[in-house]
Amino acid sequence: MEELIWVGSSREDMQEFPDDVKSVMGYALYLAQMGGKHVDAKPLKGFKGAGVLEVVDDFEGDTYRAVYTVRYSDAVYVLYAFQKKSKRGIETSSPDYS
Repeated sequence: MEELIWVGSSREDMQEFPDDVKSVMGYALYLAQMGGKHVDAKPLKGFKGAGVLEVVDDFEGDTYRAVYTVRYSDAVYVLYAFQKKSKRGIETSSPDYS
């Protein structure tokens, strides 16, 4: 089993997730440590071939994400864990002209 290394505040951030979400994310990270891949783990856009994956879980209308890399053979690095705040995707909000 590969070591799990938390980068920055990713561990503390994930601890704030609802228990159901922590279970999904924890299982995904466990599978990564074992050399596997969770069914919901997808390559993160913009990191082609870099071994950076993202797991997304929805809970009670909120979306949670964990980003990790399996590029290194000695460990799985958890880069980010966060709750997605925007309800409109990555789009920049338009100015209000009313």
